[in-house]
Amino acid sequence: MNADSPSKTDLAVVIVTWNNAAVIGDALRSLVDDLKESGLRHEVWVVDSASDDQTADIVRRDFPSLKLVESARNIGFAAANNLALRRLGFGDAPPERDLPSAVYLLNPDTVTHRGATKRMYDELLSRFDVAVVGARLTFADGRFQHSAFRFPGLRQIWAELFPTAGRLLEGSFNGRFPRSLYAGSRAFEVDFTLGATMMLKREVIEQSGLFDEEFFLYCEEVDWAWRIKKLGWRIFCVPTAHVTHFGGGSTSQARPSSLIQLWKSRLLLYEKHYPSWKSRLARQLVIWGMRRKMRRLSAADTELAAACRAVIELAKA
Repeated sequence: MNADSPSKTDLAVVIVTWNNAAVIGDALRSLVDDLKESGLRHEVWVVDSASDDQTADIVRRDFPSLKLVESARNIGFAAANNLALRRLGFGDAPPERDLPSAVYLLNPDTVTHRGATKRMYDELLSRFDVAVVGARLTFADGRFQHSAFRFPGLRQIWAELFPTAGRLLEGSFNGRFPRSLYAGSRAFEVDFTLGATMMLKREVIEQSGLFDEEFFLYCEEVDWAWRIKKLGWRIFCVPTAHVTHFGGGSTSQARPSSLIQLWKSRLLLYEKHYPSWKSRLARQLVIWGMRRKMRRLSAADTELAAACRAVIELAKA
């Protein structure tokens, strides 16, 4: 499709759910209200990844105008988003329908504040070289949440696994941007935004492809942003677009299975985007860090210890 061709849809929103019955109603109500005020020609897709709670029933009952796609199994965040993107017409085959001007990937554990969606859309479309924009995120109690980051390097691995001063954790050493930028009114350039609010221009999806489905969970948005930036596009955070994000907590308290999946994805990310010497060093840092973590576990933490051992074996592979 020609990049200059007009689209009948300004914005397609894609939300992937998995057992989100407690939050999906508020997420969709706030989004739908904001979209109505925006004046954007829009459509909303919900892809449910085999929830075993009432998530799909709530969407079907309370939001019948939305497009609900139900997967028979949990196919992961990347694949579920790709499922909707292909239904929208993106992918290898020529599109059978007009592509939307932009696609907004939104987490189900969010509440959209008034005007956020339109501000992101306007920022995205106002610059020819901008590929992706994200919102300013806060936690449910209003506390600050980092919404965008620099691409992870060896310093971020160190900060995750070894003792690091708090001022370094909050600064550029750990890939963070100054809080003053989030308090301002101007969009600022970043390496990637959290996948919780990731709005992409049509042309960049056509050029860069979709999510890499090797990432079942975690790091899929980092990988996509990295590929996009390598193509010469720019990515911005829009601080005037406010979205409450209930997630985003520390991975230090992750369940053992989540810890394994997190580091499996991170190791894949390093392998894809680091030079070989840096990938090898990153793997060694992970091994040392997991061994250190194991030494500090209590005798009762058998499942977490087993997860650390599993991560070590992944890093050795």
